[in-house]
Amino acid sequence: MGSVSDDFTTPEQADFAAAVQTGLSQRPRTIPARFFYDLRGSELFEDITCLPEYYPTRTETALLRRHAADLARLAGQGRPIIEFGAGSATKTPLLIAATGASTYVPVDISGEFLEQSVATLAQAHPQLRIVPVVGDFSRPLDLPQLNRPLTGFFPGSTIGNFDHAAAVDLLRSFRQTLGKDARLVIGIDTVKDVPVLEAAYDDAAGVTAAFNLNLLHRINRELGGTIPVDAFEHRAVWDAAHGRIEMHLLATRDVEFRAAGQNFTMPRGETIHTENSHKYTLAEARLLARSSGWEPTAFWTDADGLFGLHVWTATDDGAQP
Repeated sequence: MGSVSDDFTTPEQADFAAAVQTGLSQRPRTIPARFFYDLRGSELFEDITCLPEYYPTRTETALLRRHAADLARLAGQGRPIIEFGAGSATKTPLLIAATGASTYVPVDISGEFLEQSVATLAQAHPQLRIVPVVGDFSRPLDLPQLNRPLTGFFPGSTIGNFDHAAAVDLLRSFRQTLGKDARLVIGIDTVKDVPVLEAAYDDAAGVTAAFNLNLLHRINRELGGTIPVDAFEHRAVWDAAHGRIEMHLLATRDVEFRAAGQNFTMPRGETIHTENSHKYTLAEARLLARSSGWEPTAFWTDADGLFGLHVWTATDDGAQP
């Protein structure tokens, strides 16, 4: 159980506390997915990317390898690469090698995990200039001084975690951050058979369940929580109306607990909505680009159409049609 006082003084802790207070007080209850990624959550997500059910990582990695020559031509030779939500940066060397980038700016919300990733990458690529930025990429970023134009990298279909309006806002923000003549290399998951989708978010080994439940452990650790984590179960369901997988934490019994300085009760069967993962057709992905100041330049997918890799070019003024 947590032992933190109810005074949340650091900006990060105050942000987390405010989101938990608001999210658990509303109906339906929800907590933003960005709070998954403390050190433990980041480690669990990296484990998820290696699971047999989780097709996005291996499929996107194969596409980056297969289309290296196309990326060299279309994504911008020698440009600094800005990666939004860098995580372990396992795919990044493929884009760096393809484009000949000499500067890499990884942006991630988890400072501890980012430090580990940068150390690993620096050892493998001693000639690469790495300038890490700890921050929430869903908010405006101050980048270091860089030679422009820039290339953004947003792999893993993280864009799917945002609803349509928020995704457009985020991509507009990327457009403004990256500036004139920017390129964006972005992974976007595709619509496919429901059993394939649900298995990817509810694996047999229970790693995704541990990832989801770690959010409750984090509340207990950091926000003085008394949540009985064993009273909750992971759920992943396909919402056809919204074209997304939803992740929830389901209360398996009536519970009372304290979190972020407030008391809460939840009846059995109620859930906390923790993540959305929207899936896109090619036409929908292209509309998303054009709605947010980008022009689709290239698209590749695998033989089974499991995942899409896109290159977009910033429009001259970032305006929407």
